[in-house]
Amino acid sequence: MKITVKLFASFRDGRFKVEERDTPAGTVCRQVVLELGLKEEELGVVMVNGRHAPLEQELQDGDSLALFPLVGGG
Repeated sequence: MKITVKLFASFRDGRFKVEERDTPAGTVCRQVVLELGLKEEELGVVMVNGRHAPLEQELQDGDSLALFPLVGGG
């Protein structure tokens, strides 16, 4: 199945902004995060199709997965 992965802020460093990926049926958000070499503790927001999603959410064909890092500062 095809999904679109969107990375934001520091997650783009050395990676990409938007990428279409072929993933097997039954893939969950956590698997994509780990394949990208991201650490779960770095994640701030995970969204699927514009809605907050848990890392355990199973992705469907055509889904859009957006990953945002934790943001600090003030």
